[in-house]
Amino acid sequence: MCYSAEVWADYREFVRAFEAAIDIHAFYKLYWRPGNPDTPGKTRRPRTAKAMDDAFLHARTDEERRIAALIGEERTEQQTELEQRLFSLRKRLADAERILQTKPTKKAGENKRIATDKIAWAMGKLGDLHRTEAKPRDRRIFPGWYVPVMLWEDGQRIVRPMRYQCRPADKPAFYDAKYPGTYNARRDNLEKFWKGQFGHTHAVMAVTAFYENVSRHTMEHRELAAGEAGENVVLEFRPRPAQTMFIACLYSNWVGPDEDLWSFAAITDDPPPEVAAAGHDRCIIQIQPEHIDAWLRPDSTDRAALYRILDDRPRPFYEHRAAA
Repeated sequence: MCYSAEVWADYREFVRAFEAAIDIHAFYKLYWRPGNPDTPGKTRRPRTAKAMDDAFLHARTDEERRIAALIGEERTEQQTELEQRLFSLRKRLADAERILQTKPTKKAGENKRIATDKIAWAMGKLGDLHRTEAKPRDRRIFPGWYVPVMLWEDGQRIVRPMRYQCRPADKPAFYDAKYPGTYNARRDNLEKFWKGQFGHTHAVMAVTAFYENVSRHTMEHRELAAGEAGENVVLEFRPRPAQTMFIACLYSNWVGPDEDLWSFAAITDDPPPEVAAAGHDRCIIQIQPEHIDAWLRPDSTDRAALYRILDDRPRPFYEHRAAA
């Protein structure tokens, strides 16, 4: 399963490549956080990649400038919270070091270790808030995060932010917790669990790398040794030659009394040999660029044509390494 991916987080990449239109109102709705009358401050908005946020800081239109203002306001709040946390952590560290100098204890040593680690984490977060140099990790997304995807609507390609975990429109809201793996849609389940989306609501996510969890002993092609506990390893897969992978996705618009959720899942299939050899049993499906419009505008009466698109996939070599 593709639990994480490095994506096109800036919607302008879709605009340049496909002349797609942007659903700017959906982006604004994502970033706008209404105040809660029962609690001070504002509600937390959904997670997004830093690169997606940064794209709006180079605003060109009034709508983009309004979104940029919301992002700037939120980052100011985050900076204040991080600085307050750093103040408390530095006090905790100083208290632990003072005890260790006079009467060393196990508790003081543990407090020093925890405070040191958390200070480094908070300093890193503060640095990211102000960093302008782009890094690949800025484009990495995880289940539950929002990412720009492209769909077909009103006779044109549209870019809209959607949650990377699909909640089918005919399912109750608790499916998010009951089935947390619905950020991926198995190909062999498309006409079962995903029948409401397959052949009806298709999208494309643009990916430059993907990440998978594998067991170390499986990756090393061996059995667990006696008494050995299983160990998880995160692997980064990149196509060679390097290329943007257009991933076949399904989406749904779930509407409830207090929620209007757009969400999607990436379709997965049996892995190519090199991914299987690395210890993983699934792989997202990359489709040919020339098939994108046909995928986005599916004919529900011709499922065979849709399967042919999924079969006629590019075949790069997926090189892997341990993720940083």
